Amino acid sequence: MCVTRIIDGLEMSEATGREADIAARMGLLKWIFDKAGSVSPAEARAALQSPAAQNPVSPAARAFVGFLTDASLSLNRRAGGRRRARGRLN
Repeated sequence: MCVTRIIDGLEMSEATGREADIAARMGLLKWIFDKAGSVSPAEARAALQSPAAQNPVSPAARAFVGFLTDASLSLNRRAGGRRRARGRLN
C-alpha cells in the first residue's frame, strides 16, 4: 500500500493520543509488509517526499510521518552524533 493511501486513511481518523499512535504504527507496519523485500532507510526517506507526508493534519497522520522519519535514519548512526571514545590503558 502506498504512503499516500495510508496517510489519507489516517487523516480521516479521529483518534488522538495513544489511539493515534496505535493507528500510525499499524499504518507503518502495513507499509513495511506491503513492500517487496526489506525496507531501507532510503525507502523511508523517499516515502517522506510524498506530497501527503509534507503537511499531515490529524494526530495519527502526524505520528505516522514521525515513524517514517525515525525509519529514515540509518541504524549505524549514533544518537547525537557521538563518537565512541577509545579508552587508553595508561
